[in-house]
Amino acid sequence: MDAHSPSRCDPPRRAMRRLRVSGLAQAAVLTLALAGLAGGCGGDGDASPAAPADTEAGAPRLVTLHDGLSAPWGLAFLPDGRLLVTEKSGRLLRLSADGRRTEAVIQGVPPVVSAGQGGLLDVAVDPEFARNGRIYLSYSERGNGAEAKLSGTAVARARLAGDALEDVTVIYRQVPKVTGSGHFGSRFAFGPEGLLYVSLGERQKETPAQDLRTTLGKIIRIRTDGSVPPGNPSLGPGARPEIWSYGHRNPQGLAWRPGTGQLWNTEHGPQGGDELNRVLPGANYGWPVVSYGCPYGSPVGDDCRIGGGTHAPRFVEPVSYWVPVSTAPSALMFYTGDRFPAWRGNAFTGALAGQTLWRIVLDGDREVSRDEPLAGQLSDRVRALAQGPDGWIYLLTDSGRLQRIQR
Repeated sequence: MDAHSPSRCDPPRRAMRRLRVSGLAQAAVLTLALAGLAGGCGGDGDASPAAPADTEAGAPRLVTLHDGLSAPWGLAFLPDGRLLVTEKSGRLLRLSADGRRTEAVIQGVPPVVSAGQGGLLDVAVDPEFARNGRIYLSYSERGNGAEAKLSGTAVARARLAGDALEDVTVIYRQVPKVTGSGHFGSRFAFGPEGLLYVSLGERQKETPAQDLRTTLGKIIRIRTDGSVPPGNPSLGPGARPEIWSYGHRNPQGLAWRPGTGQLWNTEHGPQGGDELNRVLPGANYGWPVVSYGCPYGSPVGDDCRIGGGTHAPRFVEPVSYWVPVSTAPSALMFYTGDRFPAWRGNAFTGALAGQTLWRIVLDGDREVSRDEPLAGQLSDRVRALAQGPDGWIYLLTDSGRLQRIQR
């Protein structure tokens, strides 16, 4: 099935509004959708039912916990349930476990270039935090000397000691620094082997995404000290050894799919070309050679798709993409909690342009359906999301809100 063909698990109105019908008449789409709603939907073991968990007594609802943040970008939970939140201006905040109070502005954050899409970006807590107290920050960093007008994504490691960072060390710098203030990436994901994966945008330069001598438009895999571990793909002479995959545009979602050992990402494409991908080592995802999207300013349709749209066989096909209107996926997570049993195993991604939250049901490497479980409740750009230790889902919005999806 095409990733955007109507699924029998899709609500009928959204099936006709959102999906490409691939030659089916709308009446046929409606019939399939109604059948799915009536009959439910199964999978091959890792797909969850597509019917939303929204009984009258327990419909998912959105609760605002904090509305005093300033352009928040990254979100991570400490082992004791308190939250770390980054703000693009360069502030790192620690919030109370209930999310309603700012406990501290953490001191010692490295200097950031807060301009355009740059600033203080993602934050991650070391899997061994209880032992080493370490956290990781990604941010846009200014160059030195002759590169003073250039910038690039950097990764710093530090020890969180009370209300300050200690032993701050820059463990990685994107190569090279360039002009501009867009497409920095960047998200963290710790792999099951304890290694750090970082998504890096192509800085709106396009062609370097295919240049293996750079880390623009790449996902990298490094140790927590920034060194390159064994087992990274060998991509030929001159290739940067930290590269895990390439041909990415602006990947702002990165997450491990539970129980599979699979890394997935979401990334911003051109108009109508945002992607959901399973990230494979050494794989090329095609940007800027191919995309299902179209150049900005062109009417969206089959004729304007970059490189014809189809990625295979030279490049990896996206599992899914958003047509004809971009959604600007901002973050990615897989739900594993007990609060919403019907959502277990589903992927969730926030949207900037779409101002919504997507729930994506997968069957293997195939999208079965996607819906908007908070339709009508969200009216803001969702920048980050994470599953809390309490099993609820937490969102950060560009307007400065921390919100929770609960019953």
